[in-house]
Amino acid sequence: MLKNHEQFWDDCATIIKEQVPAQSFKTWFEPIKSVSYQDKVLTIQVPNTFFYDWLEEHFVSELKFALNKVLGAGARLEYKILVDNHRKLSSTIPNKPTEQFASEKIKNPFVIPGIKKFRVDSNLNPKYTFDLYIEGDCNKLARAAGQAISKNPGGTAFNPLFIYGDVGLGKTHLVQAIGNEILNQSPKKNVAYITSERFTSQIIAAIKNNSINDFIYYYQHVDALIVDDIQFLANKLKTQEIFFNIFNQMHQTGKQIILTSDKAPKDLQGVEERLINRFKWGLSADLQKPDYETRYAILEEKLDLEGIDFPEAVKEYICYNIKNNIRELEGVIITLIAQSTLNSRDIDIDLAKEVIQQFVNYANREISVHNIKELVAEHFEVPVEKLQSKTRKREVVMARQLSMYLAKNYTNSSLKNIGRNFGNRDHSTVIHSVKVVQDLMDTDSLFKDTVNSLEKKVQMSLK
Repeated sequence: MLKNHEQFWDDCATIIKEQVPAQSFKTWFEPIKSVSYQDKVLTIQVPNTFFYDWLEEHFVSELKFALNKVLGAGARLEYKILVDNHRKLSSTIPNKPTEQFASEKIKNPFVIPGIKKFRVDSNLNPKYTFDLYIEGDCNKLARAAGQAISKNPGGTAFNPLFIYGDVGLGKTHLVQAIGNEILNQSPKKNVAYITSERFTSQIIAAIKNNSINDFIYYYQHVDALIVDDIQFLANKLKTQEIFFNIFNQMHQTGKQIILTSDKAPKDLQGVEERLINRFKWGLSADLQKPDYETRYAILEEKLDLEGIDFPEAVKEYICYNIKNNIRELEGVIITLIAQSTLNSRDIDIDLAKEVIQQFVNYANREISVHNIKELVAEHFEVPVEKLQSKTRKREVVMARQLSMYLAKNYTNSSLKNIGRNFGNRDHSTVIHSVKVVQDLMDTDSLFKDTVNSLEKKVQMSLK
């Protein structure tokens, strides 16, 4: 009996389920539906473009393995995007020509000695740009240095540029944005982006082929070299030796070197001291966890790219609870859209709580400005929307001022953001409201009891 496309995908999913964590399978593979199969092309339906990008970035090897196992060599995937109610049309996107789906034979990266001019495959992802890299206090120095380099690669004091920080803070996005902008400013420049693991694989291939000289010659002709996750060169002495030579030659000839790592140069283990010293020659810039305002701006940017919007309360709740890195933020966005699309649910606070609990274990101990507005509005028996209005009715003004007071004391939100949640009022209005509440507590015992009662409710919601 011949199998249909649904059975083919079921077989693939069974294989994938054995390779990935249960939660990952539930989140990223259960929502997938098979659409068709023809000429060794299996078309699957995913909820949105975020979903598609996540699969391609994180699960390419698992998809490839399952596809080859079920359909044989030469099989490929196409994606059909299931649009939500805000979109009009579906689209089919062919599988990306990623390294993992390419031939098992490593493409020879070397050139024949004597050729003076050639073009380098940059390996840059065009979606990584400065326009989409939101600036905040957490990344201001690194971003500014990157922009300076893109205008004058090799000609600034930032050579090498060494960017370090925890996983998911945007190191890869930033360095690829630099590479893309260099090419935008100077199309004739040769820019090469590579991971340290891929660099090591190339060296192993060069050693096998007795072509180390060609390998070094190739990198001598690169104008800007970007090496991601340089910490993975640890304890690979031959790779470090070759990279040391390439680094010296590029630096001496005014070529730009950009490196990323999860640690500062001084904290790298298993890397030769002479390399570490060179990493310190230019600028070392760390990426820190983004603050609330930066997280909010990143969230809005990603939603704009997707062409959708979340309710204000949901955006606020996400940004209060997802604090560690941008990848978690992306994961929450994708999962919310998928859950909403596939289960026909509105994206609201309840759904946001369900989704965020999959990513963090402290969501229920956080409270947002919106939560406080709801508590106070309920107590004063006024609509939440009134707290954002310009009305000067006494009970609304009192509820608004008390909400601002509690928001300042029980959330990590800035005065600017608190004001924005109350009809785009400025920070001075928040300061005034806090002072009014404090003065009334000193002179009115009944009002003080009201504040104490509301504070207990806030504190209970944090437990």
